[in-house]
Amino acid sequence: MTKQVKHMNKAWQDLQEALGGLHTRIVQSEATQLTLLEQQDPSLPWHPGIRNMLHYLALRNIDLRLLQDALSDAGLSSLGRAESHVLDSVQCTLQILRAALQIPPADFSGTTAITREQGQQALTNNTLALLGSPPHQRSTHIMVTLSGDRVDDFDFFRNLLTAGMNIARINCAHDDPAIWQRLAEQVRTASRDTGQPCRILADLAGHKIRTGPLPEVPGVIHLSPERDRLGRLQTPAQMTVLACHKEMALSPAGVDCLLLMASGSAMPQQGEDLLCHDTRGKERVLVVERIEGQIITLQAMQGCYFTAGNPWQSRRRRHVQGHFVGIPQSALPLHLEVDDQLLLQSQPGPGAPAQKSRPARISCTLPEVVAQLPVGQAVWMDDGKIAAMVMEQTPEGALLRITKTKPGGARLQAGRGLNFPGLALNLPALSAKDLEDLDTIIPLADLIGFSFVENAEHMRGMLEALRQRQGEHLGVIAKIETAGAFHKLPEILLAALGRQPMGIMIARGDLAVEVGPERLAEVQEEILWLAEAAHLPVIWATQVLEQLTKKGVISRPEFTDAAMGVRAECVMLNKGPYAVEAVHTLNDILIRMQAHQHKKFSRFTRPALGRIHGASKSVTKATTPPLNTAAADLPQGQQQPHHHVGNHGDKQYQRWMHGDQGHNQHHKDG
Repeated sequence: MTKQVKHMNKAWQDLQEALGGLHTRIVQSEATQLTLLEQQDPSLPWHPGIRNMLHYLALRNIDLRLLQDALSDAGLSSLGRAESHVLDSVQCTLQILRAALQIPPADFSGTTAITREQGQQALTNNTLALLGSPPHQRSTHIMVTLSGDRVDDFDFFRNLLTAGMNIARINCAHDDPAIWQRLAEQVRTASRDTGQPCRILADLAGHKIRTGPLPEVPGVIHLSPERDRLGRLQTPAQMTVLACHKEMALSPAGVDCLLLMASGSAMPQQGEDLLCHDTRGKERVLVVERIEGQIITLQAMQGCYFTAGNPWQSRRRRHVQGHFVGIPQSALPLHLEVDDQLLLQSQPGPGAPAQKSRPARISCTLPEVVAQLPVGQAVWMDDGKIAAMVMEQTPEGALLRITKTKPGGARLQAGRGLNFPGLALNLPALSAKDLEDLDTIIPLADLIGFSFVENAEHMRGMLEALRQRQGEHLGVIAKIETAGAFHKLPEILLAALGRQPMGIMIARGDLAVEVGPERLAEVQEEILWLAEAAHLPVIWATQVLEQLTKKGVISRPEFTDAAMGVRAECVMLNKGPYAVEAVHTLNDILIRMQAHQHKKFSRFTRPALGRIHGASKSVTKATTPPLNTAAADLPQGQQQPHHHVGNHGDKQYQRWMHGDQGHNQHHKDG
């Protein structure tokens, strides 16, 4: 035996011993954990995802990087893609090593390994049960958040479905039960009309803590005509008013304000000029551009500002006059800069800007949380735009010091999110509003979004609430939005696996605030891997194609982010005026990417190199001979060495490289 062969045998022997020890550790850990789980919950169902997740957690409890490098150097599986079939991957690699060392195969008959095929099938079955059948030409579902503003636009729902929407999301943090019911009806009707299946997710608001009300000030209407770079008028500014002789509390929907006419005043006429002085005292002319019943469209050639009470008068008919009214009041935001103080009030009530002797103050929607904030606790506001730290607890609340804003300061408005990273708030699983909303949405929905789930107790509380309302048939989406939920994700999954259709949503907005933007990429990968180990579908959510959805334009990084979503079973888009266009784009991206990526596995199709910009032949076609080309038929210099694979080897090569079996399968490295 040569020295090189001896060295190789020694390396293989070391690997075999290391893997054998790892295998023993995984099996022992599974037995211990299952015993503990069954003691805690005798009704724990047998589910392949439970055992495989326990295998995965045991595997990840060790730093395996050196072993992985050694396995790769030996041409073996590094276990880096073994999430769906952990123990089987270890066993297969061990058997290969034992065969190479001419050791009899190990007897694994007493273990409960899940094979790669079984793991993939379990994930497929769970995805089918939760999200429905996969769409044509695409394995990843598309979810779209619906807007209550479009509830009466039936074509909008049809267009979303024909563009590729598979799941419609109703956000119960907005609108009201009547709107939710109408949205669900529109989706069901459009689904029947188009023949496109579509499930409905009703997303509970959860314990989302937001800033309280702020002092209200008179509302302002600002008219700003469009001008070119030389200041020349391009498009007049417009406002829509409702002409009336009696004041109303607020303007009806679709109009900016009320054009209150004085007693005895006639109606303005089309083409008439209305003179008025704006809030700055500047005289302005508003032209009556169009009249439809009592609705009048006014045009302004100059910029102007109006509040309730500003007078107006016809230029040529002086008796035609009145006031602008019905402009809603608006809350005055707090201006905050670094090192400013902010009192987070422990009692509900309106906030107030800073005064000479008092800091700015604001309440929150869960006042009982304020007393739980320890000194030094980080507080993030408005999706991480403003950062603060608790300086002290006072009788009035927690005094904060602002530690981060954008240059020049930031404005904090009412209804903005508050996050307390790392703090266990000890809140019940469901708020009173959530429980009330469940009664409304269970008949409407196929899936329930569980917002701000924190632990196994929360998940059990949700399942019990559904059981009491005969909602056991509904799928549950555990939304991972906090650092606490991320750290307790295994126990959250164990509380529901096998009991109800279940999935995971990576809610990257709140999660980024909680764990920090620097850690978000790492955390979302960990969630994807654990979900695959549990054979559960994942929804990739928050700000996917956000610029396209909101503004109709797309930034280059958004393409890459959307493409990463192909590793999940569903990608969620937020609401926006360009939602249909965003669905079209996402559909195209996902169809293209699924040929290249499945979970962590890169799939090698024929490369696009050489075919870009309409090239007639690809690099591979130009340089690689057909499989059945004999060496003698090749031009001089391109003759290939004969490897003696035989007819059987050539058939296997053609089967895997060009056959139907290998082309569209999801492959995973053991």
